[in-house]
Amino acid sequence: MSPFVVKAIQLLMSLSLLIVLHELGHFIPARIFKTRVEKFFLFFDVKFALFQKKIGETTYGIGWLPLGGYVKISGMIDESMDTEQMQQPPQPWEFRSKPAWQRLIIMLGGVTVNLILGFLIYMMILFVWGKNTLYTEALPLGLDPSPIAEEIGFQTGDQLLTIDGETLDNVLDINKYLFLRTVKTVTVKHPDGRKEQLSIPENFGKQMFESGELIPFSPVLPSVLDSIIPGSPASNAGLQRDDQIISINGNLIRHWNDFKNQMTSESQEIALVIQRNGRLDSLQLTTDLDGTLGVYPQTSSIQFSNEKLSLSASLIEGFDYGYWTLHDYIAQFKYIFTQKGASQLGGFGAIGNMFPSTWNWKGFWASTALISIILAFMNILPIPALDGGHVMFLTYEIITGRKPNDKFMEYAQMFGFFLLLALVLYANGNDLYRLIFS
Repeated sequence: MSPFVVKAIQLLMSLSLLIVLHELGHFIPARIFKTRVEKFFLFFDVKFALFQKKIGETTYGIGWLPLGGYVKISGMIDESMDTEQMQQPPQPWEFRSKPAWQRLIIMLGGVTVNLILGFLIYMMILFVWGKNTLYTEALPLGLDPSPIAEEIGFQTGDQLLTIDGETLDNVLDINKYLFLRTVKTVTVKHPDGRKEQLSIPENFGKQMFESGELIPFSPVLPSVLDSIIPGSPASNAGLQRDDQIISINGNLIRHWNDFKNQMTSESQEIALVIQRNGRLDSLQLTTDLDGTLGVYPQTSSIQFSNEKLSLSASLIEGFDYGYWTLHDYIAQFKYIFTQKGASQLGGFGAIGNMFPSTWNWKGFWASTALISIILAFMNILPIPALDGGHVMFLTYEIITGRKPNDKFMEYAQMFGFFLLLALVLYANGNDLYRLIFS
């Protein structure tokens, strides 16, 4: 089965689950408050439905347009734009007849379910599969900083000790911390053994975004070869996988960065000393016109550890992980309003690529949890046609004691619908552009 099909199936399964549970979040409080629900649909049934069945006063069904789902609640101006119903006298079972606090609970139900579901999935992932860790000791060669990180004092081979006094379970999370969170100090151990506490500029995340260096730290890799490009100078010279480069032109090679620093952008003759099966060997070879040898380093030296967690620890750490996932998503949302950020918006293609290309239950549930939290946040935005738009108007009503008139709500709903449609088209257009030109 092709990776595209595997991702598409996972995307469909995930969205179906999240949509049904989201709409149940509206449906259940609506029924508790004795509000009539006319329709409960997975996907949109524009013109026709793939399946529908009426049970009691509610028609349940599956639409053909997989852009979401909905519950149609009597006496409510929603995406169905059923204005004819709103012209009739209010009935006791209708949404508009219920107290504002009940209507608010109904509208917050979907977001609440998505948020709880995301946190719960993270808790269960940690309980079933444990926690993957990558402590400083697992990277004996340290970290490789990008130019923007070097400017504030980081050095190649630094070992990360703490961030604001906290020891990280995964030292590579430093990239996420610096980009999306408020970090004041990072303590490192330099290659010469000296410990130093580095101050982080307040706007460092913005500097990362503008420079394009969103991953300012990567592991320093050993100078051991992984793959050799056929027909390359390295291949022609007989270099093999697992060969370790010891020196180039008499210069000692301690790690992959040293190797890269010895390469130029043009062809050159080099004297290479390698170690193979415990023996040293000397080679003379000429690099390609662009100065490359045609080799890639091994990354297998980066070994994550897995820690099994008790149920209570899984609940605590899963909640913490869910909280910071939501925090980080909100923190990066501000970049969407920049030209560069808007160009990186993605639609269904970008969401589908969040899933693993081969079937993996842990990867599926992790992606589903992330999407659930994203849906919760996006749905609570104060945009008409989203749950957050209804919450905004209901909050206004509760505070002022005045309900916005139906005509205003109709226009607001139409404005919100067309705004969302434009955003969906733009985001999926970005996916198409990247597919064609990247």
